[in-house]
Amino acid sequence: MGQKTIAFSDLSHELILDDDQLARLVVQEHPALANGPVQIEALASEVKTIEDDRLNVVVVDLYLPGQDEPERVYLDVKLFDALASDGDMANVLASAAALKRTRRGSVSSRPAGERVNYASSEHAGAPHRGRTTEEEKEYVRDHFDEVNERLRAQGHRIIDLRDAELVERYGLEVLARERSA
Repeated sequence: MGQKTIAFSDLSHELILDDDQLARLVVQEHPALANGPVQIEALASEVKTIEDDRLNVVVVDLYLPGQDEPERVYLDVKLFDALASDGDMANVLASAAALKRTRRGSVSSRPAGERVNYASSEHAGAPHRGRTTEEEKEYVRDHFDEVNERLRAQGHRIIDLRDAELVERYGLEVLARERSA
């Protein structure tokens, strides 16, 4: 006995009868997207206009004074190009300092070899992609209120003891139990 998989469009809920009509979209970023990328299946005819409607954008990481982490900003190319006072953004980009690519393929604005110490008083508890070291966990546990005050002042998310993921990340189970009692 064989099995047949039936596909439906996630957008219109229409039946997709032919595999040649099945399109996949991987949504990388969206304001309503909470837990990372998702995949949507749809009829190719439903998503064909995406190519026609694409925007010409510039993606920049904006480092403002007093912020440890950048804010990712998406701008229309014409708006970005208008930032160049002489109107020649191509020349500005050509003369700008190139950033070195890291081993993971991302770029770094820090000099080679300079790393942020997330176990330090100025960085402990700040959002980052790397592994949370035992030293950082210890600092956050020992200076919890002080760390949250600094995070709030810097515009970062605070470490909420009701957030199971953050409690586990920083080893705050005991503190969470004590404060909830």
